[in-house]
Amino acid sequence: MDERLNGHRYAKAAVDIAIYDLLGKHTGMRVADLLGGAVTESVPSYYSSGVGSPEEIARIAADKMAEGFLRMQVKVGGRPVEMDIEVIHRVWETVGKGMRLAVDANRGWTARDAILVSQACRDIPFVIEQPCNTIEEMVAVRPQLNHPVYADESGVDINTVLRLIEQRVVDGFGMKVTRIGGLHAMATFRDICEARSLPHTCDDAWGGDIIAAACTHIGATIKPNLLEGVWLAQPFIEGHYDSENGIRIVDGHIPLPSGPGLGIRPDESLFAQPIASYG
Repeated sequence: MDERLNGHRYAKAAVDIAIYDLLGKHTGMRVADLLGGAVTESVPSYYSSGVGSPEEIARIAADKMAEGFLRMQVKVGGRPVEMDIEVIHRVWETVGKGMRLAVDANRGWTARDAILVSQACRDIPFVIEQPCNTIEEMVAVRPQLNHPVYADESGVDINTVLRLIEQRVVDGFGMKVTRIGGLHAMATFRDICEARSLPHTCDDAWGGDIIAAACTHIGATIKPNLLEGVWLAQPFIEGHYDSENGIRIVDGHIPLPSGPGLGIRPDESLFAQPIASYG
């Protein structure tokens, strides 16, 4: 697809995932095995909060730790950084070393904000995810931070990932399967990160069983010491495309589907009529 058309990675990702599912169902192989082989049958997930008050986010963190989640992503930004600092301290006081913490600004901090938060929380272990909007801002602020920095929105393609690594801007990534172009590109990204010992997530911004299964299959192929987890929208969505084999989180982990391909068969009656059919 890239030879025929530049860009449009989100659209290509849908085709890419469908092809892997078809190939797996044709050969009787799971997508995880097509992507190099699963190293686990139970993929760790993580929970992501919204932007909230210190009391609310600390309560959520305690609840999710009790449910078996090993990692919590705390959303911040879009308000005075003093509130973000208070949230981070309250969450740390609540869960301590019981969970790994990521503080995700989603590009919502200025360079000054990022420095202030990192200095005010220097004794609390966490990673800062996408603190600023541009790569240039992240390059400028990186030497002044006390915490590891992960790129999320900046990791738009393989070339940009290589640039971020080469310039030593980041210590890891929050990576979305559809943003980078699908499972084929995600496997390339996985191998690059493994070569440089860079941890990363393997998830997507939203979606039901199809994208959840895709993220789980590629997540199962990542070395456990490099996988930060697979986030799913499943806790926020009612029902499944596949009522029997829908992707679910159990005790903070996602069981890898056992069937061929993605391991799910969506109920086609849930969807509208196709615009076009081929083959």
